[in-house]
Amino acid sequence: MDALRGLISEDMGRVDALIQKSLQSDVVLINQVGHHIVNSGGKRLRPVLLLLVARHFAYSGSQHINLAAIIEFIHTATLLHDDVVDASLLRRGVETANQRWGNEASVLVGDFLYSRAFQMMVDTNSMHVMDVLSKATNAIAEGEVQQLLNIHDPEITEINYIDVIQNKTAKLFEAAGRLGAILCERKLEDEQAMAKYGMHLGTAFQLIDDVLDYNATNSMLGKNIGDDLAEGKPTLPLLYAMWNSEKKEASIIREAIINGDLENIALVQQIINKTGAIEYTTKLAQKEADLAIQSLDRFSDTEYLDAMVKLAGFSVARKF
Repeated sequence: MDALRGLISEDMGRVDALIQKSLQSDVVLINQVGHHIVNSGGKRLRPVLLLLVARHFAYSGSQHINLAAIIEFIHTATLLHDDVVDASLLRRGVETANQRWGNEASVLVGDFLYSRAFQMMVDTNSMHVMDVLSKATNAIAEGEVQQLLNIHDPEITEINYIDVIQNKTAKLFEAAGRLGAILCERKLEDEQAMAKYGMHLGTAFQLIDDVLDYNATNSMLGKNIGDDLAEGKPTLPLLYAMWNSEKKEASIIREAIINGDLENIALVQQIINKTGAIEYTTKLAQKEADLAIQSLDRFSDTEYLDAMVKLAGFSVARKF
């Protein structure tokens, strides 16, 4: 990741500066909460993707900086709202905004970031860009509601689970890839290929996120292990273990999902390991990463395209 970021370090510096500038408000609480979440050590993968695509196509303007900041604001707004819905205490190893300032402040500052992002969209003077971002934001909201409906429900299918993460997480990756091509006025086939890359990349990324909730340490992950189970989220490692375990063990997982109960977390982890749920989910993530890479086959090699291939590998191999 350090080598990858080095390719676009100047661009990322400009993006970070624009984010800080655009966070400014006369309302002190907005500044405090906004800076807390934006500066809390996120990977910035979505803006990184947009910048890599734009540079691959030799973009020479400045709108890629604006769009990268917009993408990060939308993502950050979703995090603020997510932490309220999930009653999360930690994110990226630090206290969540809702834990420090309360749910009301987190929700409202999330709304501020959404509205600021849409203000910045107007500066692009492109209905195509606004169409992509507005549809992505709407799909993310739908994904959030889908996930809410699935909480404490052990009956959801793998198809339903994938549908949720493609809306909730992968849609903004998809938009980032598509927007990089749109900026460079590439033909529709190129735009669709970069959008496909982003969708598969984002899906792989979320699958590994769900693996890490049962296969990492608190310090590596930046949150408490088992948070998904505590929130009653039936993620794929948990579902696969339930589907492929003995009746008594399946019942333990089912009850844990229904009750959001961490009492048997050690036993649940044993069942997950015993059934190969981690390996199954990781294999599916690798398949998504491979599909992301395949979508780049139509393009000529550049150092930026090579970085995108490596980014797909990182999405699966990462430990945090």
